[in-house]
Amino acid sequence: MKASSGIDLMVGLDRDSTVGLRAQLEHQLREGVRSGTLRHDAPLPSTRALARELGVARGVVMEAYAQLAAEGYLVSRQGAPTRVAARAAAPPSVTAPTEPSAPRFDFRPGAPDVSLFPRTAWATALRQALREAPDARFSYSDPRGTPELRQALSTYLGRVRGVAADPEAVMVTSGLTQGLALTCRALAARGVRRIAVEEPGSADLRAPIAAAGLEWVAIDVDGDGLDVAALERSDVGAALVTPAHQYPTGVVLAPERRAALLEWAVARDAFVLEDDYDAEYRYDRQPVGALQGLDPQRVVYMSSISKTLAPALRIGWLVAPPALVEETRHQKATDDRGTPVLTQLGLTVMLERGELDRHVRSTRVVYRRRRDTLIAALARRLPELHPRGAAAGLHLLVDLPHDVDEGALVRAAEGRGVGLDSLAPHSARPARPGLILGYGRIAEPAIEGGVRALAGAIDAVTRG
Repeated sequence: MKASSGIDLMVGLDRDSTVGLRAQLEHQLREGVRSGTLRHDAPLPSTRALARELGVARGVVMEAYAQLAAEGYLVSRQGAPTRVAARAAAPPSVTAPTEPSAPRFDFRPGAPDVSLFPRTAWATALRQALREAPDARFSYSDPRGTPELRQALSTYLGRVRGVAADPEAVMVTSGLTQGLALTCRALAARGVRRIAVEEPGSADLRAPIAAAGLEWVAIDVDGDGLDVAALERSDVGAALVTPAHQYPTGVVLAPERRAALLEWAVARDAFVLEDDYDAEYRYDRQPVGALQGLDPQRVVYMSSISKTLAPALRIGWLVAPPALVEETRHQKATDDRGTPVLTQLGLTVMLERGELDRHVRSTRVVYRRRRDTLIAALARRLPELHPRGAAAGLHLLVDLPHDVDEGALVRAAEGRGVGLDSLAPHSARPARPGLILGYGRIAEPAIEGGVRALAGAIDAVTRG
Protein backbone atom coordinates (compact mmCIF):
# COMPACT_ATOMS: atom_id res chain seq x y z
CA MET A 1 0.00 0.00 0.00
CA LYS A 2 1.44 3.41 -0.87
CA ALA A 3 2.28 5.93 1.84
CA SER A 4 -0.49 8.22 0.60
CA SER A 5 -3.24 5.65 1.17
CA GLY A 6 -4.04 6.91 4.67
CA ILE A 7 -4.33 10.60 3.76
CA ASP A 8 -7.74 12.20 4.30
CA LEU A 9 -9.26 14.59 1.77
CA MET A 10 -12.42 16.63 2.27
CA VAL A 11 -14.39 16.00 -0.94
CA GLY A 12 -17.87 14.69 -1.54
CA LEU A 13 -19.86 13.57 -4.58
CA ASP A 14 -23.55 14.17 -5.26
CA ARG A 15 -24.98 11.19 -7.12
CA ASP A 16 -28.25 13.03 -7.76
CA SER A 17 -26.48 15.83 -9.64
CA THR A 18 -26.64 16.12 -13.40
CA VAL A 19 -22.86 16.74 -13.34
CA GLY A 20 -20.80 13.60 -13.74
CA LEU A 21 -18.83 12.16 -10.81
CA ARG A 22 -15.45 12.71 -12.43
CA ALA A 23 -16.33 16.32 -13.30
CA GLN A 24 -17.47 16.94 -9.71
CA LEU A 25 -14.21 15.58 -8.34
CA GLU A 26 -12.13 17.61 -10.80
CA HIS A 27 -14.05 20.79 -9.90
CA GLN A 28 -13.61 20.34 -6.14
CA LEU A 29 -9.89 19.61 -6.38
CA ARG A 30 -9.32 22.47 -8.83
CA GLU A 31 -11.14 24.96 -6.58
CA GLY A 32 -9.27 23.65 -3.56
CA VAL A 33 -5.96 24.43 -5.24
CA ARG A 34 -7.13 27.83 -6.47
CA SER A 35 -8.46 28.88 -3.05
CA GLY A 36 -5.38 27.71 -1.21
CA THR A 37 -7.11 25.08 0.93
CA LEU A 38 -4.96 22.58 -0.95
CA ARG A 39 -1.51 24.11 -0.51
CA HIS A 40 1.59 23.76 -2.66
CA ASP A 41 3.20 20.30 -2.35
CA ALA A 42 0.31 18.89 -0.28
CA PRO A 43 0.02 15.12 -0.86
CA LEU A 44 -3.26 13.62 -2.07
CA PRO A 45 -4.67 10.16 -1.33
CA SER A 46 -3.76 7.35 -3.70
CA THR A 47 -6.27 6.73 -6.47
CA ARG A 48 -7.20 3.39 -4.94
CA ALA A 49 -7.73 4.85 -1.44
CA LEU A 50 -9.79 7.83 -2.66
CA ALA A 51 -11.92 5.65 -4.92
CA ARG A 52 -12.66 3.36 -1.99
CA GLU A 53 -13.49 6.34 0.24
CA LEU A 54 -15.86 7.87 -2.36
CA GLY A 55 -17.38 4.58 -3.42
CA VAL A 56 -16.50 5.02 -7.10
CA ALA A 57 -14.47 3.11 -9.66
CA ARG A 58 -10.75 3.74 -9.46
CA GLY A 59 -10.78 4.90 -13.05
CA VAL A 60 -12.90 7.93 -12.07
CA VAL A 61 -10.17 9.15 -9.71
CA MET A 62 -7.35 8.26 -12.09
CA GLU A 63 -8.95 10.26 -14.90
CA ALA A 64 -9.60 13.26 -12.61
CA TYR A 65 -5.99 13.24 -11.39
CA ALA A 66 -4.70 12.93 -14.95
CA GLN A 67 -6.79 15.86 -16.18
CA LEU A 68 -5.66 18.12 -13.32
CA ALA A 69 -2.05 17.09 -13.86
CA ALA A 70 -2.42 18.04 -17.52
CA GLU A 71 -3.77 21.45 -16.45
CA GLY A 72 -0.79 21.97 -14.12
CA TYR A 73 -2.68 21.71 -10.84
CA LEU A 74 -1.23 18.35 -9.77
CA VAL A 75 2.04 16.48 -10.19
CA SER A 76 2.08 12.68 -10.49
CA ARG A 77 5.24 10.60 -10.38
CA GLN A 78 5.63 6.84 -10.55
CA GLY A 79 5.91 5.36 -7.06
CA ALA A 80 5.25 8.67 -5.28
CA PRO A 81 2.07 10.32 -3.97
CA THR A 82 0.23 12.73 -6.24
CA ARG A 83 0.85 16.27 -4.98
CA VAL A 84 -0.36 19.81 -5.58
CA ALA A 85 1.91 21.42 -8.16
CA ALA A 86 4.46 24.04 -7.13
CA ARG A 87 3.14 26.59 -9.63
CA ALA A 88 -0.51 26.13 -8.67
CA ALA A 89 -2.31 29.34 -7.74
CA ALA A 90 -2.53 30.34 -4.06
CA PRO A 91 -4.31 33.24 -2.35
CA PRO A 92 -2.13 36.35 -2.68
CA SER A 93 -2.73 37.28 0.97
CA VAL A 94 -1.20 34.09 2.34
CA THR A 95 2.35 34.57 3.57
CA ALA A 96 4.67 32.05 5.13
CA PRO A 97 5.03 32.46 8.91
CA THR A 98 8.42 33.78 9.95
CA GLU A 99 10.27 33.67 13.25
CA PRO A 100 11.29 37.13 14.48
CA SER A 101 15.05 37.39 14.47
CA ALA A 102 16.82 37.98 17.78
CA PRO A 103 19.14 40.99 18.07
CA ARG A 104 22.86 40.32 17.81
CA PHE A 105 23.32 41.41 21.43
CA ASP A 106 20.19 40.32 23.27
CA PHE A 107 19.85 42.20 26.57
CA ARG A 108 16.06 42.01 26.50
CA PRO A 109 14.81 41.05 29.97
CA GLY A 110 12.05 38.64 30.90
CA ALA A 111 13.25 35.31 29.52
CA PRO A 112 15.84 32.64 30.32
CA ASP A 113 18.33 31.03 27.95
CA VAL A 114 16.14 28.34 26.39
CA SER A 115 19.21 26.64 24.92
CA LEU A 116 19.87 25.46 28.49
CA PHE A 117 16.56 23.60 28.60
CA PRO A 118 17.26 20.06 29.92
CA ARG A 119 15.92 18.17 26.91
CA THR A 120 17.18 14.76 27.96
CA ALA A 121 15.81 15.03 31.50
CA TRP A 122 12.50 16.36 30.18
CA ALA A 123 12.16 13.58 27.59
CA THR A 124 12.96 10.97 30.27
CA ALA A 125 10.35 12.50 32.58
CA LEU A 126 7.70 12.44 29.86
CA ARG A 127 8.42 8.81 29.02
CA GLN A 128 8.13 7.84 32.67
CA ALA A 129 4.93 9.86 33.02
CA LEU A 130 3.39 8.11 30.00
CA ARG A 131 4.32 4.68 31.34
CA GLU A 132 2.97 5.27 34.83
CA ALA A 133 -0.03 7.55 34.32
CA PRO A 134 -3.39 5.90 35.06
CA ASP A 135 -5.88 5.88 32.19
CA ALA A 136 -8.03 8.41 34.05
CA ARG A 137 -5.39 11.10 33.51
CA PHE A 138 -6.19 11.17 29.78
CA SER A 139 -9.81 12.14 30.37
CA TYR A 140 -11.25 15.43 31.64
CA SER A 141 -10.07 16.07 35.17
CA ASP A 142 -10.02 18.63 37.95
CA PRO A 143 -9.36 22.03 36.33
CA ARG A 144 -7.05 22.87 39.22
CA GLY A 145 -4.53 20.35 37.88
CA THR A 146 -3.55 16.74 38.43
CA PRO A 147 -3.39 15.62 42.06
CA GLU A 148 0.17 14.38 41.46
CA LEU A 149 1.48 17.79 40.42
CA ARG A 150 -0.45 19.70 43.06
CA GLN A 151 1.03 17.43 45.73
CA ALA A 152 4.53 17.75 44.26
CA LEU A 153 4.22 21.54 44.07
CA SER A 154 2.98 21.68 47.65
CA THR A 155 6.12 19.89 48.79
CA TYR A 156 8.50 21.80 46.51
CA LEU A 157 7.16 25.28 47.30
CA GLY A 158 7.22 24.62 51.03
CA ARG A 159 10.81 23.38 50.85
CA VAL A 160 12.24 25.96 48.43
CA ARG A 161 10.13 29.09 49.03
CA GLY A 162 8.58 28.63 52.47
CA VAL A 163 5.07 28.60 51.02
CA ALA A 164 2.29 27.13 53.14
CA ALA A 165 0.66 25.25 50.28
CA ASP A 166 -2.05 22.71 50.98
CA PRO A 167 -2.48 20.70 47.74
CA GLU A 168 -6.18 21.57 47.80
CA ALA A 169 -5.26 25.26 47.53
CA VAL A 170 -2.75 24.76 44.71
CA MET A 171 -3.92 25.41 41.16
CA VAL A 172 -1.89 24.66 38.04
CA THR A 173 -2.19 27.44 35.48
CA SER A 174 -1.03 28.07 31.93
CA GLY A 175 1.68 30.47 33.06
CA LEU A 176 1.75 33.19 35.67
CA THR A 177 -0.27 35.57 33.50
CA GLN A 178 -3.26 33.24 33.55
CA GLY A 179 -2.90 32.88 37.31
CA LEU A 180 -3.09 36.66 37.66
CA ALA A 181 -6.08 36.87 35.33
CA LEU A 182 -7.98 34.17 37.24
CA THR A 183 -7.23 35.85 40.56
CA CYS A 184 -8.32 39.26 39.30
CA ARG A 185 -11.61 37.85 38.06
CA ALA A 186 -12.12 36.09 41.39
CA LEU A 187 -11.50 39.38 43.19
CA ALA A 188 -13.91 41.19 40.89
CA ALA A 189 -16.55 38.57 41.72
CA ARG A 190 -16.06 39.48 45.40
CA GLY A 191 -16.62 43.17 44.66
CA VAL A 192 -13.03 44.39 44.39
CA ARG A 193 -12.78 47.22 41.88
CA ARG A 194 -9.26 48.63 42.27
CA ILE A 195 -5.88 46.98 42.73
CA ALA A 196 -2.53 48.56 43.60
CA VAL A 197 0.49 47.88 41.38
CA GLU A 198 4.12 48.83 41.92
CA GLU A 199 5.50 51.99 40.34
CA PRO A 200 7.61 51.24 38.39
CA GLY A 201 6.29 47.75 37.77
CA SER A 202 5.93 45.17 35.03
CA ALA A 203 3.90 46.63 32.17
CA ASP A 204 2.93 43.11 31.04
CA LEU A 205 0.84 42.55 34.16
CA ARG A 206 -1.41 45.56 33.74
CA ALA A 207 -3.33 44.16 30.74
CA PRO A 208 -4.81 41.11 32.55
CA ILE A 209 -5.81 43.39 35.43
CA ALA A 210 -7.67 45.72 33.10
CA ALA A 211 -9.18 42.79 31.17
CA ALA A 212 -10.71 41.53 34.42
CA GLY A 213 -12.48 44.86 34.83
CA LEU A 214 -10.23 46.15 37.60
CA GLU A 215 -8.61 49.57 37.76
CA TRP A 216 -4.92 49.52 38.64
CA VAL A 217 -3.49 52.20 40.88
CA ALA A 218 0.26 52.90 40.83
CA ILE A 219 2.00 52.98 44.24
CA ASP A 220 5.61 54.13 44.39
CA VAL A 221 8.53 51.80 45.09
CA ASP A 222 11.63 53.09 46.90
CA GLY A 223 14.78 51.46 48.25
CA ASP A 224 12.72 49.39 50.71
CA GLY A 225 10.10 48.25 48.22
CA LEU A 226 6.43 49.20 47.99
CA ASP A 227 5.50 52.36 49.93
CA VAL A 228 2.92 50.82 52.25
CA ALA A 229 2.05 54.21 53.78
CA ALA A 230 0.97 55.38 50.31
CA LEU A 231 -0.91 52.12 49.84
CA GLU A 232 -2.85 52.74 53.04
CA ARG A 233 -4.01 56.08 51.68
CA SER A 234 -5.32 54.50 48.48
CA ASP A 235 -8.78 53.03 48.10
CA VAL A 236 -7.90 49.57 46.79
CA GLY A 237 -9.00 46.05 47.67
CA ALA A 238 -5.82 44.23 46.64
CA ALA A 239 -2.13 44.85 45.93
CA LEU A 240 0.13 43.13 43.39
CA VAL A 241 3.74 42.98 44.57
CA THR A 242 7.08 41.35 43.69
CA PRO A 243 8.57 41.25 47.21
CA ALA A 244 11.56 38.92 46.72
CA HIS A 245 13.00 40.81 43.71
CA GLN A 246 10.98 43.82 42.65
CA TYR A 247 10.57 44.23 38.91
CA PRO A 248 12.33 46.17 37.51
CA THR A 249 14.30 47.87 40.32
CA GLY A 250 15.44 44.61 41.95
CA VAL A 251 14.89 45.81 45.53
CA VAL A 252 13.75 43.42 48.25
CA LEU A 253 10.68 44.36 50.27
CA ALA A 254 12.08 45.33 53.68
CA PRO A 255 10.97 43.28 56.74
CA GLU A 256 9.06 46.20 58.27
CA ARG A 257 7.30 46.81 54.95
CA ARG A 258 6.36 43.12 54.71
CA ALA A 259 4.78 43.27 58.14
CA ALA A 260 3.01 46.55 57.38
CA LEU A 261 1.67 45.20 54.08
CA LEU A 262 0.12 42.18 55.76
CA GLU A 263 -1.31 44.36 58.53
CA TRP A 264 -2.91 46.54 55.86
CA ALA A 265 -4.45 43.48 54.20
CA VAL A 266 -6.01 42.30 57.46
CA ALA A 267 -7.27 45.75 58.46
CA ARG A 268 -8.67 46.46 55.00
CA ASP A 269 -10.05 42.93 54.45
CA ALA A 270 -7.90 42.97 51.30
CA PHE A 271 -5.63 40.52 49.49
CA VAL A 272 -1.97 40.62 48.50
CA LEU A 273 -1.01 39.06 45.16
CA GLU A 274 2.59 37.85 45.33
CA ASP A 275 4.39 37.51 41.99
CA ASP A 276 7.42 35.33 42.80
CA TYR A 277 8.71 35.35 39.24
CA ASP A 278 12.46 34.64 39.54
CA ALA A 279 13.29 34.08 43.20
CA GLU A 280 15.23 30.87 42.46
CA TYR A 281 18.09 32.91 41.01
CA ARG A 282 20.06 34.62 43.78
CA TYR A 283 23.78 35.29 43.91
CA ASP A 284 24.93 37.67 46.66
CA ARG A 285 22.33 37.18 49.35
CA GLN A 286 20.44 34.53 51.25
CA PRO A 287 17.04 33.47 49.87
CA VAL A 288 14.10 35.61 50.87
CA GLY A 289 11.11 33.48 51.84
CA ALA A 290 7.75 33.98 50.20
CA LEU A 291 5.44 36.53 51.75
CA GLN A 292 2.64 33.96 51.55
CA GLY A 293 4.24 31.87 54.30
CA LEU A 294 3.58 34.70 56.76
CA ASP A 295 -0.17 34.91 56.06
CA PRO A 296 -1.72 32.22 53.82
CA GLN A 297 -5.17 33.67 54.58
CA ARG A 298 -4.43 36.95 52.83
CA VAL A 299 -1.75 36.26 50.22
CA VAL A 300 -2.24 34.74 46.76
CA TYR A 301 1.07 33.18 45.72
CA MET A 302 1.86 33.00 41.98
CA SER A 303 4.84 31.75 40.01
CA SER A 304 5.80 29.53 37.05
CA ILE A 305 8.59 27.55 35.39
CA SER A 306 8.97 30.12 32.62
CA LYS A 307 12.25 31.46 34.05
CA THR A 308 13.64 28.16 35.34
CA LEU A 309 12.79 25.73 32.51
CA ALA A 310 11.16 27.39 29.49
CA PRO A 311 8.21 29.71 28.75
CA ALA A 312 7.01 27.32 26.01
CA LEU A 313 5.89 24.72 28.57
CA ARG A 314 3.16 27.15 29.75
CA ILE A 315 2.99 25.92 33.33
CA GLY A 316 2.49 28.14 36.32
CA TRP A 317 0.68 27.88 39.61
CA LEU A 318 -1.14 29.85 42.20
CA VAL A 319 -1.80 29.08 45.85
CA ALA A 320 -5.07 30.70 46.80
CA PRO A 321 -6.29 31.69 50.26
CA PRO A 322 -9.32 29.67 51.43
CA ALA A 323 -11.64 32.56 50.58
CA LEU A 324 -10.62 32.45 46.90
CA VAL A 325 -10.14 28.73 46.24
CA GLU A 326 -13.59 27.98 44.84
CA GLU A 327 -13.89 31.13 42.77
CA THR A 328 -10.46 30.71 41.17
CA ARG A 329 -11.33 27.08 40.43
CA HIS A 330 -14.53 28.23 38.74
CA GLN A 331 -12.62 30.80 36.71
CA LYS A 332 -10.06 28.21 35.61
CA ALA A 333 -12.78 25.78 34.54
CA THR A 334 -14.42 28.58 32.54
CA ASP A 335 -11.11 29.51 30.93
CA ASP A 336 -9.84 26.18 29.59
CA ARG A 337 -10.91 23.28 31.85
CA GLY A 338 -7.29 22.69 32.77
CA THR A 339 -3.65 22.98 31.72
CA PRO A 340 -2.35 20.17 29.43
CA VAL A 341 -2.05 17.06 31.58
CA LEU A 342 0.93 15.39 29.95
CA THR A 343 3.08 18.45 30.62
CA GLN A 344 1.87 18.44 34.21
CA LEU A 345 2.82 14.79 34.63
CA GLY A 346 6.26 15.41 33.13
CA LEU A 347 6.89 18.27 35.56
CA THR A 348 5.75 16.07 38.43
CA VAL A 349 8.44 13.55 37.58
CA MET A 350 11.03 16.34 37.28
CA LEU A 351 10.11 17.58 40.75
CA GLU A 352 10.02 14.16 42.38
CA ARG A 353 13.37 13.11 40.86
CA GLY A 354 15.04 16.38 41.89
CA GLU A 355 15.72 17.29 38.25
CA LEU A 356 14.30 20.79 38.60
CA ASP A 357 16.55 21.45 41.61
CA ARG A 358 19.59 20.23 39.67
CA HIS A 359 18.70 22.36 36.68
CA VAL A 360 18.25 25.49 38.80
CA ARG A 361 21.59 24.94 40.54
CA SER A 362 23.46 24.48 37.27
CA THR A 363 21.86 27.44 35.51
CA ARG A 364 22.36 29.64 38.57
CA VAL A 365 26.11 29.24 38.01
CA VAL A 366 25.74 30.19 34.33
CA TYR A 367 23.65 33.27 35.03
CA ARG A 368 25.92 34.44 37.84
CA ARG A 369 28.89 34.38 35.46
CA ARG A 370 26.91 36.38 32.91
CA ARG A 371 25.84 38.89 35.54
CA ASP A 372 29.45 39.32 36.74
CA THR A 373 30.66 39.72 33.16
CA LEU A 374 27.99 42.34 32.46
CA ILE A 375 28.79 44.34 35.59
CA ALA A 376 32.51 44.25 34.77
CA ALA A 377 31.89 45.35 31.18
CA LEU A 378 29.69 48.23 32.34
CA ALA A 379 32.41 49.33 34.77
CA ARG A 380 34.95 49.44 31.94
CA ARG A 381 32.84 50.88 29.15
CA LEU A 382 30.17 52.91 30.96
CA PRO A 383 31.48 53.67 34.45
CA GLU A 384 28.97 56.50 34.88
CA LEU A 385 26.13 53.94 34.86
CA HIS A 386 25.72 52.20 38.20
CA PRO A 387 23.88 48.85 38.15
CA ARG A 388 21.33 48.11 40.84
CA GLY A 389 19.08 45.19 41.65
CA ALA A 390 21.77 42.73 40.57
CA ALA A 391 21.89 40.50 43.65
CA ALA A 392 19.31 38.15 42.16
CA GLY A 393 17.21 37.44 39.09
CA LEU A 394 18.03 37.67 35.39
CA HIS A 395 18.28 41.43 34.90
CA LEU A 396 19.72 44.59 36.37
CA LEU A 397 18.73 48.25 36.14
CA VAL A 398 20.97 51.19 35.28
CA ASP A 399 19.90 54.81 35.67
CA LEU A 400 20.63 57.20 32.81
CA PRO A 401 21.40 60.91 33.00
CA HIS A 402 18.20 62.95 33.27
CA ASP A 403 18.66 64.54 29.85
CA VAL A 404 18.96 61.26 27.91
CA ASP A 405 16.02 60.43 25.62
CA GLU A 406 15.19 56.80 26.43
CA GLY A 407 13.29 56.17 23.24
CA ALA A 408 16.06 57.59 21.06
CA LEU A 409 18.63 55.51 22.91
CA VAL A 410 16.67 52.28 22.48
CA ARG A 411 16.34 52.97 18.76
CA ALA A 412 20.03 53.84 18.44
CA ALA A 413 20.98 50.66 20.28
CA GLU A 414 18.70 48.62 18.06
CA GLY A 415 20.47 50.04 15.04
CA ARG A 416 23.71 48.66 16.47
CA GLY A 417 22.21 45.22 17.03
CA VAL A 418 21.49 45.69 20.73
CA GLY A 419 18.11 44.60 22.10
CA LEU A 420 17.10 46.02 25.49
CA ASP A 421 14.20 47.52 27.41
CA SER A 422 13.86 50.95 28.96
CA LEU A 423 12.18 52.01 32.18
CA ALA A 424 9.51 54.25 30.65
CA PRO A 425 7.10 51.48 29.49
CA HIS A 426 7.01 50.18 33.07
CA SER A 427 6.32 53.58 34.63
CA ALA A 428 2.90 55.17 34.96
CA ARG A 429 4.41 58.55 35.83
CA PRO A 430 7.43 60.47 34.49
CA ALA A 431 10.62 59.22 36.10
CA ARG A 432 14.37 59.30 35.67
CA PRO A 433 15.31 57.44 32.48
CA GLY A 434 16.83 54.00 32.85
CA LEU A 435 17.66 50.78 31.05
CA ILE A 436 16.68 47.25 32.04
CA LEU A 437 19.49 44.93 30.95
CA GLY A 438 18.66 41.23 30.92
CA TYR A 439 21.42 38.63 30.89
CA GLY A 440 19.24 35.55 30.61
CA ARG A 441 19.36 35.29 26.82
CA ILE A 442 22.80 36.61 25.91
CA ALA A 443 25.80 34.28 25.80
CA GLU A 444 28.69 35.27 28.06
CA PRO A 445 31.22 35.88 25.22
CA ALA A 446 28.81 38.35 23.55
CA ILE A 447 28.35 40.58 26.59
CA GLU A 448 31.53 42.65 26.14
CA GLY A 449 30.68 43.41 22.52
CA GLY A 450 27.10 44.22 23.45
CA VAL A 451 28.16 46.74 26.10
CA ARG A 452 30.62 48.28 23.62
CA ALA A 453 27.80 48.70 21.10
CA LEU A 454 25.54 50.14 23.82
CA ALA A 455 28.25 52.65 24.75
CA GLY A 456 28.40 53.71 21.13
CA ALA A 457 24.62 54.22 21.06
CA ILE A 458 24.73 56.31 24.24
CA ASP A 459 27.54 58.42 22.83
CA ALA A 460 25.64 59.00 19.59
CA VAL A 461 22.46 60.04 21.41
CA THR A 462 24.14 62.36 23.91
CA ARG A 463 26.27 64.03 21.21
CA GLY A 464 23.34 64.35 18.83
